[in-house]
Amino acid sequence: MPDKMPLRAMPNYNLFGLEDQSYESAKVVVLPVPYDSTVTYKAGTREGPQAIINASRNIELYSYEIGGDPSKVGIYTLQSMEPDMSSPENMVAGVKKEVGMILDDGKIPLVLGGEHTLTIGALQALKARNSDISIIHFDAHSDTRQELFGAKYMHATVISRAMELYPDILQLGVRSIDAEYASRLDRDRVMFIDDVKRLGTDELVSRILSSTKEKIYLTFDFDVLDPAEMPSVGTPEPNGMRFGDVLSIMKGIGSEKKLCGIDFVEFCPIPYLHAPDFLAAKLIYLTLGCFLSRGTPE
Repeated sequence: MPDKMPLRAMPNYNLFGLEDQSYESAKVVVLPVPYDSTVTYKAGTREGPQAIINASRNIELYSYEIGGDPSKVGIYTLQSMEPDMSSPENMVAGVKKEVGMILDDGKIPLVLGGEHTLTIGALQALKARNSDISIIHFDAHSDTRQELFGAKYMHATVISRAMELYPDILQLGVRSIDAEYASRLDRDRVMFIDDVKRLGTDELVSRILSSTKEKIYLTFDFDVLDPAEMPSVGTPEPNGMRFGDVLSIMKGIGSEKKLCGIDFVEFCPIPYLHAPDFLAAKLIYLTLGCFLSRGTPE
């Protein structure tokens, strides 16, 4: 066995292919969760974390958009969490436990899904630690059914469960909503895609900043993006947001707000179509940079 490493070794198998990862010094801890047991249309989001990690290993770590290297904040990737197939409630409990340990160590959890149900566990962990936060929710769907097919814990009910923990939720990019929620929604808290496009990013950012607390949890469903750019989702909706606009919004929010947790969910890779995988990985990387790279050396 040769003592020297190969001259052209592949990047490490972690989010962004980082060398010399250290849990102790990391600011962000990534928890991949390959789970999609409650999906109701196209299955496959359980493959999302692996596809995103694979694509992310080919990202250039220096970002001209950020003006530096966001990975310098320290990003540590845990091993993938084993799905609990006994019930969605038990899966949520497992995510709550894992995210709670990350929070107790003073880290920012990044849950990499998998389906949107996982968000509930992360929010339960924050609530158990009396975190005073606002939630910013990017999604094509309101996800506000009280239950669906007799289930209270599933991807279409996640925001209803979240509101039981944190009523201060701001939703962006919605273009599919159930009738019951539509009859009672607060129009200041739900920004439909028409609102997003009418207001423009500057006005939208101003409204987000003025209507959320200093600390935020950000939950990002990839189907908020237009399927022309992001076809790799389980339930695509036409007329979505664009990558550049989302990035501008992240920059505006990240300049003012403190991130205490984040998830990226509902990525459903399409075999042999790699551009969406790379877009997903790039958006995650730049989002972290928008929130965490202020004052970080290159």
